[in-house]
Order: sequence, then structure tokens, then C-alpha cells
Amino acid sequence: MPHLPRASFRPWGLRPSRGLPGSHALSTQSEPYGSPTSRRNREAKQKRLREKQAALEAGLAGKSKAPAESSKAWTPKEIVLYELPTEPGEKKDVSRPLPAAYSPRYVEAAWYPWWVREGFFKPEYQTRLPQSTGETFSMCIPPPNVTGSLHVGHALTVAIQDALVRWHRMRGDCVLWVPGSDHAGIATQAVVEKQLWKERGLRRHELGREDFLREVWKWKEEKGGEICGQLRALGASLDWDRECFTMDAGSSVAVTEAFVRLHKAGLLYRSRQLVNWSCALRSAISDVEVESRSLPGPTELRLPGCPTPVSFGLLVSVAFPVDGEPDAEVVVGTTRPETLPGDVAVAVHPDDARYTHLHGRHLRHPLTGQLLPLVTDSAVQPHVGTGAVKVTPAHSPADAELGARHGLRPLSVIAEDGTMAPACGDWLQGLHRFVAREKILSTLRERGLLRGLQSHPMVLPICSRSGDVVEYLLKSQWFVRCREMAARAAQAVESGALELSPSFHQKTWQLWFSRTEDWCVSRQLWWGHRIPAYLLVGEPGKGHGEDCWVVGRTEAEAREAAAALTGRPGAELTLERDPDVLDTWFSSALFPFSSLGWPQQTPDLTRFYPLSLLETGSDLLLFWVGRMVMLGTQLTGQLPFSKVLLHSMVRDRQGRKMSKSLGNVLDPRDIIRGAELQVLQEKLRDGNLDPTELAIAAAAQRKDFPHGIPECGTDALRFALCSHGALAGDLHLSVSEVLSSRHFCNKVWNALRFIFSALGENFTPQPAEELCPASPMDAWILSRLARTARECERGFLTRELPLATHALHHFWLHSLCDVYLEAVKPGLSHGPRPPGPPQVLFCCADVGLRLMAPFMPFLAEELWQRLPPGPGGPRAPSISVAPYPSAQSLERWHRPELERRFSRVQEAVQALRALRATYQLTKARPRVLLQSSEPGEQGVFEAFLEPLGTLGRCGAVGLLPAGAAAPSGWAQAPLSDSVQVYMELQGWWTRRPICLCWLPEGTSCRSSWTTYGPEPRQRGRPRLGGSRGFLPSTWNCRNWTRRPLTSGS
Repeated sequence: MPHLPRASFRPWGLRPSRGLPGSHALSTQSEPYGSPTSRRNREAKQKRLREKQAALEAGLAGKSKAPAESSKAWTPKEIVLYELPTEPGEKKDVSRPLPAAYSPRYVEAAWYPWWVREGFFKPEYQTRLPQSTGETFSMCIPPPNVTGSLHVGHALTVAIQDALVRWHRMRGDCVLWVPGSDHAGIATQAVVEKQLWKERGLRRHELGREDFLREVWKWKEEKGGEICGQLRALGASLDWDRECFTMDAGSSVAVTEAFVRLHKAGLLYRSRQLVNWSCALRSAISDVEVESRSLPGPTELRLPGCPTPVSFGLLVSVAFPVDGEPDAEVVVGTTRPETLPGDVAVAVHPDDARYTHLHGRHLRHPLTGQLLPLVTDSAVQPHVGTGAVKVTPAHSPADAELGARHGLRPLSVIAEDGTMAPACGDWLQGLHRFVAREKILSTLRERGLLRGLQSHPMVLPICSRSGDVVEYLLKSQWFVRCREMAARAAQAVESGALELSPSFHQKTWQLWFSRTEDWCVSRQLWWGHRIPAYLLVGEPGKGHGEDCWVVGRTEAEAREAAAALTGRPGAELTLERDPDVLDTWFSSALFPFSSLGWPQQTPDLTRFYPLSLLETGSDLLLFWVGRMVMLGTQLTGQLPFSKVLLHSMVRDRQGRKMSKSLGNVLDPRDIIRGAELQVLQEKLRDGNLDPTELAIAAAAQRKDFPHGIPECGTDALRFALCSHGALAGDLHLSVSEVLSSRHFCNKVWNALRFIFSALGENFTPQPAEELCPASPMDAWILSRLARTARECERGFLTRELPLATHALHHFWLHSLCDVYLEAVKPGLSHGPRPPGPPQVLFCCADVGLRLMAPFMPFLAEELWQRLPPGPGGPRAPSISVAPYPSAQSLERWHRPELERRFSRVQEAVQALRALRATYQLTKARPRVLLQSSEPGEQGVFEAFLEPLGTLGRCGAVGLLPAGAAAPSGWAQAPLSDSVQVYMELQGWWTRRPICLCWLPEGTSCRSSWTTYGPEPRQRGRPRLGGSRGFLPSTWNCRNWTRRPLTSGS
């Protein structure tokens, strides 16, 4: 709706002073707006002036406030509690009147246990619904790590998934949403180890494997329930009877079966290869647990186990003497001098003319003096550094490939614990690798072979679990052969069998699967699924120096396989089970079907697999979604799901990733219930942060939440999260945004309180199909309701939830509350109540709450339960299983032409309200006339004259015939080139002295508005040096003051 500039209004009958600057806008009656270009220029200038004045006033106000007051963005609301005695699972008592104000704690009390006890979330219940479609909708929750509590990123997943699940359930689908949690091998073991050391001063090796695992299970039982409590607080409508844990008995059977089947299919093998290794954890880690940290140059880092800070971002130049030529050398650059003892060659590009004469020659190792070959390889970049690189196949993936091409044998010089290995010699053996780095540099300097150190930008791989630098070590591990499965996953997306939404993720998917490598699934941990593989002690393997391994679901099955392999009786063989466990992502990749009972052909697996949809964060696309597709297709013969919906990452308002060490990780319950700063700080102290991280996190919390977090409620949090689109980039969530959604909840609350009072005690609603609007206003709001239902349906069908949330927000706030309720209030408050509006109000409440229920289940249930029952038998026991309004069922109410006409009426309302504000008619109800030069346009307003007066807060509204003279003493505002609005001012408007500029001789007021003289009869140019202007107080000139100035001031 266009904003009408205040400068466009003028009171008829009051002649402007001539010759004053800015008075041209009032000089003609025929074109009060001037040309479109000049009008836009004036509007832009007025906007700049208003912004400048607002900024000035805000600055002055800020200086006068105390710092604490200026930063306070909210005031605590009164908390109303539901205190009626209600047993857990018993239905909430809604016979009492609604509290005067919306209170989330009152609204959210008691409903969830009742929903669960009644079985509303179970597919068996939904098949009995009258609106049942016979279709199924199945989905699993991305199992959160059992290591702690959910954060706002998890809340986003839950809000989106639950909205989709509730919509499908209400529309009549048989819905299964499977809950579960992940054992999170590395993360959980690290947390428990920290806790053991902090509380008892013990390491896990001192306890032993079995006792340590008992401690982990004990910790899981104590802490694991916290996640379930958070999911219930968020209103997640999960089928709790089907809850899974990736270390429970059923999951363990599935993991073992998957390993055995993949091994039999030749897709799982054991090999000695380079792996990502965390020396602090003494385990291999997955790619997702490696953070790439960019360093612009020299940077010091403190690393676990290292006594002193370590410098990175330096390029060390080292001379390798040419054998047989005392003065010849090849200089190589390296950022990792600690790996020099593991060098087995130096490589150059075959076309690099600087080294052509050295092809086939040998170089002397600068530390050991051993001869190293100079090899040529086209992978070397001659324009980087000196064009010569050292080759360390045992500690670099790129060097391993180069070494394999030239038959170079790798030499491991870094041990599992991050110390230097025996191959380095006695002078380095046992030293921490970064302590050894300094010793190596000193030795090179003493020997005159150090050619310099210079700043060098680099990317450093960091273990996200321990903070240590990731090493690449050669280890014998179990690997999944991925090439064949990856090709099928890529083909599924290319053919359209697997739909990724938003579609721009398809490019990332195809690129990753075209380059995917074999997946290391061994982890040197105690907490996790132990690998079902057994070493045949004393039996040689097929390859030279290799061990002999067999795989089996049980040890007995493994013995049978060993007997068949060796030709000896199984009882004579000695088997040792692999002490390693499987990568957590292996069991997570089986979750869509293991949670339904696979490998058994259970009824759930038959009915609900493949899943209808997978919804998760975009950061899990490759590491989780991709692996589910690969293993699901291989093990079940079907895609685990046909559609994938990916949402954006949640970041704080500064755009930073959520991190415990930054103090910006928010527990959803703190936003739901509110939390004082002291409570937030105590949570940090109770965590596992080290002192340095704790200090940083605590300072960040004090800055971001100086007054704590206000109570917002579950519905407000869910609505705010679902209002962000998947295409909008990362979600920068602020608490103020959630607080705004709470204000929206309060608006809906107050609207229903008014509707309940308007319906009265003996109200009987008509069936919706029999409801006919009795007035144009009734027809308009029902049309808006039908449009909202259509937008909600479109949002859910396309899974673009912001379409639905924005439509609901606009309907409740702007259409129903701001317009319709205000229009019908006078008729419902005075005299006999008309029959039409109450029926329409009931319909708006009933349909509007059902439309809103997937996003705001608690508020919708609380209010919907209080609506009077309609005719035709009992309605659904809960709004969560009530029919969702379909666009087709409301289509008969949709009247777009009526909405278009009423938008013109709303423009007139805005113009009238602006005129009232301009002339400060706070209590007056002046008469209003509308005039149109187009014959058919007056009919647009004729049907809405009464609501026009009510909404515009005016008296009687009439129509002025086209061509009739403008009334004298009335203010005018143009709605368009053909429509004018007139408002009576005689007897209503009192002129006030506002602009009190003294105008010295030869100067004038430079304000952007016209100054009137002290009396209406004044004519001609006001005298310079003493003119007082009279204007409404909302208009300010640059020399604005609140009191008159005297001539001597």
C-alpha cells in the first residue's frame, strides 16, 4: 500500500502564504502532487529529513540514558502458571477462562503428555481418522549425538520436520516419525574421559575396557534423557514407542549384518593406507571431524600434549646436496620440517630446465646423509617455491600417490601418540613431533643447510574433537570400497530418482561422488560397535607380510570361515577379535532401515521403507546423506528415501558458527523458558570447557545477553525457525526475532479472547459448508481465509514453509486483527448483535487455528479446545488429529476481485488515518467525503462506507459527486489521479504554533514544508524578521523548538 507523504495534505479554505520556499506544492488545486518525478523527489527528501531528525533525537535520548537502560531490549512479562491438578497424561482442564495475557508456560502445560498417552503420534491411531487417505508418510529424525543437549540448529531440524509431520497427519496420512540418538563414538568417549580425569583423576587405560564401557553406559543413562526432554519441550510429535539408539541390541545386529554382507560382496577390505589420525585421541578420524583452518602467515597455536606454543605458516627452505658435486645443491621448501627424517626422494617437474642436468642423480639427505633419488613427475608445480619438493609417502596423501608411481617405499617417522618413531634415530626418538621440529631446525642451521624461513599462507588440518593437528599415518585399517556405490548414488540424482532440494546441492553431490575415495571405517576406540573381524594368530595372509583375517556375525561363524580358509579344524585355530570399533557414521548410515527392524523383514520395514522424506542440515549432505544412499541401496536394493530436504546452517547474529567454545550455543529451552545471565554462565562452568575456552565463552555470553534471555515459548521459537527459507542462506537467528514471534502469539491470544466474548455462551456454529457471508466485509475476510489456506497448502506441498508462515502471519495480524475485528467491533458492542459476524468469527478461529497448528501446536490446541462444538456429532479429540483445511474446500469463498476492490478501501483508510495524525484529531470523529472522477470507481467504496469510517476512525462517510466543488474548510488527500479524500476540519482542528523561526531580513525558513501565517486571513509574503509559522506538531523544521521565541532571543 503506498505511503502518503504528509506534505501532500492541505486544509481547504486556508490559503497558503505566497512566495515562501516549498509552497509550490500548495499553489494549485488541480495537481496537488505535482509531477510524478517531483513528487518522488519531495518524498525522498522528506524521508531523509525524518530519518535525520529521528537519528538526532535517538542520539540525544541515548546520551541521557544510563548504559544499562540503553541496551535493554525487553521487559519481563508476567508469568501465568497452569496450577489445576492434572495427572501426567490427563487432559488439560480448559473450562476456566483464558488468562488476560498470553503466557507460554500456561499454554504449554499438560498438553504433550496427553498427546503421547492418547497415541495421537502413532500410525496405528491415524488409520482410524475419518479423513484418512490411506497413504503413508515416514521420516526419521537425524539422530543427535548423545553427548549432551540439543542446540538451536537441532531445534531448526525439529521445527521443520514436526511441521511437515503434523501437516501430513492432519490431512489424513498414516505418519511414522522415528526418534533416536547416536552413540557418537569419539565425542562420547572424549567427554567421559574428561569427566573421569576431572572427577577421579583416572585415564581409561587405568580402568580397563570393560569398566570404562560401564562408565560410558552409566553416563549415557544419566545424560541421554536430556535430549528426549528437549524434544518433548519442542513439541516433536515422535512415536516414542519406536525410539532407537545406535548402540542398542537391534542396531548392533544391523551393523554386524551390514559389515558381513559388505565383506562378502567384496566391498569391505583390510589394507595399510594413509588415514586421518588424531594423536591426542590415538585414533583414526573421519573427514567430517577434520577442520581446515586457514592461516595467513606465521601463527602460534597451543596444542594438546605440546609443552610450548607451535609456530605455523612458515616455509622452511632446506638444501639437499647433490651427490658427487660438493658445490651443487637442490633447495626444497616445506612447512613440516619434522617429517624430514621420513623423506625418501626429491621430485621435480620433467620439463623444468633448472634441474634437467640432474635427472637420474642422487641427493644427500641433510640429516642422515643417505642417498635419495631425484625423480621427475608431472604432478610437481615448477612455479611454486623452488620447483623441487621433498617426497614423504608415509605422511602425505599427495606424496603417497607420487611415491606409488615411482615405487618408493614409505618410511614412517611419527608414532600414534605424536612422538617421533624409532626410525628417526636415537637423537629424535620419543620427542613430541613439534619439539623435534625445533631440534631439526637447529641441526640444519648448525650444518649450514638451512636456507631461510619465510611467511607462507597455509591450510592446517585440525581435529575438531581434540584440537590437535591431524597427522597422516600409515595404518592397517578396514575400508569400504566406494566407487561402485558412489556411481549409483550419482546416477540416482542425475536420473531424478533421488530429489535434492534446494536443487543447487546437486552440483556438490555429483562433484563429491565423482571424486570419492574408499572410506576408512576403523576407529581405535572402546565406545562403539566392535568390528566383527578376527585375526588368525600365526596364520599368514595372502600378501607378503599381511595378516590373515576372517569375518563373522559371531565367533563361531568366524571359526567356520577360518576352518574353510585354512583347511584345519576350527577348534585348533586361535582367533583374536579386532579391538577397534566402527566409525559412528557407519551405524548412522544404516539408521533409515535399521530403525525399522532391518535385517528382519518387520511390518514396519515393509510398510514405511523407503522413507518418504529425509530432512536435515545441508552440512550433512555428503557425510551422512551420501553414505545412507550408498549403503541403503547396496544392502536393501532400494534408495532409503526418494526426497531430501536440506536446510541452512544456523549461525548467531554475527554470522559465526555455533560453538561451545564461543559461548554462542543456545539451548532451545533457554529461549523457550527464558534464562538469566547468571544461569547461562553457570551452564558454561558446568561443561567440559578448558579455562581458556571458558573465559572466552563467558565474555561472549555477557556481551550477547547482558540481561539474559527473555521467555519466548516453544510456539514462538518454532514459528521463527520455520519462517526462514532454505534458499535464504545461513540462518542468522537472534533472540529478538523469536521475541517478535511471541508478540504474534499474544496477538492471536487476544484475538481469540475477543472472539470468545463475541460468540457468547449459547452460540451454535453453522457448518462451514452452509456459511454464507452476510456483508461485503464478511465476504472479504472469508476470501482472505481461503487465500491463506491455499498459500499454506502450497507451502507444505512444495516444502517451502516460509510461504505458509508468512501467509498465516499476514492473515492473523493484518487481515483479521487489524481490519476485520476492528470493523465489526462497533456492531458487536452496541445494540443487537448481527448474526453474520459471529459465525464468520468462529469460522476464522476454527480454520485459522487448524492452519496454524503444525507450526504452533500448543497455542493452537489451547485455543481450539475452547471453541464451541459444532453440529453434526463430536469433533476430533485434538487439533493435532483434526482435518487440515484444504484449499479446495474453501475455494467457494475465494473472491480475488473483492479483495482487489477492498485494497482501494484500505488505501483510503491509510489516508484518513494520516490526515487525523497530521491534524492531531485524537478523539474527534470528523465527517469524510470521497470523490472520484471515474463513474464506476465510486461503486468500489459504496459497499464499504461503514467499515471505512470505522477503520479510519471517522464519522459519517459519504460520496461527493464527480465534478462537484471541493468543500471549504476540509482537508484533502489524493488516493490516485482520479480519487480524492476530504476530511472536515471546521470545529475540529486547533492550530498550534510549532515552527517559530525568526526570519532575519533577506532570509527565510529552509524547512521542507510550507509555513502558514498566524491568521487565516493573512495574505501576501509574511514580514521578514518575525514570522511565526503554524503547523501540526508532527512536522518539524530544522530550527524546531517547543516554545515561542521572543524578538530579543
